[in-house]
Amino acid sequence: MLMSESEILFEVRGTLGLVTLNRPRAVNALTGSMVDAMLQTLTTWASDPAIAQVLVHGAGDRGLCAGGDIVAIHRDISAGGRQTADFWDTEYRLNALINSYPKPYIAYMDGLVLGGGVGISAHGSHRIVTERTRSGMPETTLGFCPDVGGTYLLSRSPGHSGIHAALTGDHLGGAEAIYLGLADYLVDSARFPQLLERLQDHPVEQVLPRFVLPQPVANLETWAEWIDVAYARPTVLEIIATLHEFGLSGNGQAQKTIETLAKKSPTALAVTLESLHRAGNLESLEAVLEQEYRVGLRFLESDDFPEGIRAQVIDKDYAPVWNPATLHDVTPESVAAFFAPLGEHELRLTPSSSVTQTIES
Repeated sequence: MLMSESEILFEVRGTLGLVTLNRPRAVNALTGSMVDAMLQTLTTWASDPAIAQVLVHGAGDRGLCAGGDIVAIHRDISAGGRQTADFWDTEYRLNALINSYPKPYIAYMDGLVLGGGVGISAHGSHRIVTERTRSGMPETTLGFCPDVGGTYLLSRSPGHSGIHAALTGDHLGGAEAIYLGLADYLVDSARFPQLLERLQDHPVEQVLPRFVLPQPVANLETWAEWIDVAYARPTVLEIIATLHEFGLSGNGQAQKTIETLAKKSPTALAVTLESLHRAGNLESLEAVLEQEYRVGLRFLESDDFPEGIRAQVIDKDYAPVWNPATLHDVTPESVAAFFAPLGEHELRLTPSSSVTQTIES
């Protein structure tokens, strides 16, 4: 059985529900129709006794998903529309559903897995990376803050490694993704066809051990000593000052990190750090997604988010003009405003998935 919408394909092979993101030229970037179709289909499959497990992967050879369609977001901001808010509403509900899915949810995270791609993979029960994986949350480069539950995951990474990953927006290999808690297993990408074939009629717990490779040591783990000291500081300015001390002592990676952070939106850095601190104190993914929605709508009204998209994707001059231009000009009051209640526009998610409640009843 094959159900098709041009941008996303749903197929049942044996007892496996297969989701294929089908925008290979755009590295399978997510659109509103894609997340809506995925939410509806996964809800249906959750109660279908013929489907034992689900796998999501991307068409083409470039990656699972490069994130949301930020060109569409830029158009919506320019037009003063509500499409982005509606997109996030559906996308975050999808993220919550994946997190509480009642059947094994297998994410094949080959190639690029960025932003929204993390949201449809890293909340799954079986998260597979390969030697080609380049994952991460690059939102600060765009004048934005990690979302799709990214602040939930990274606030729970070992030590303060998640803060480093969120602020720098670095692309991460498979070992780094596993270390951060964004993935579970490393496999050889050349063996994916065999893995997919076996999963059609055999449980993932039985199949995966035959494919899993030894986990290499992550760079983030070897850097833990200076990362945990620097990112324990309460503000971005203090983090950078501590990184500078490490740099003066000959730590080249700490010095490189300072140079990376200097290119990011000052507002996005400050709001991201505060988001992670707050997310670490929230008990559920749903509560964090509600916070991320609140912050996201405020970024739609900011100067930096559309400017970051313009510089990176529209004009590609890679020379954003941030407002304010420096971290010294980002006030605690301006950061706190990103977290203020939205009133009637708040996103409301229940702590447990509605689809699970439906199945149990």
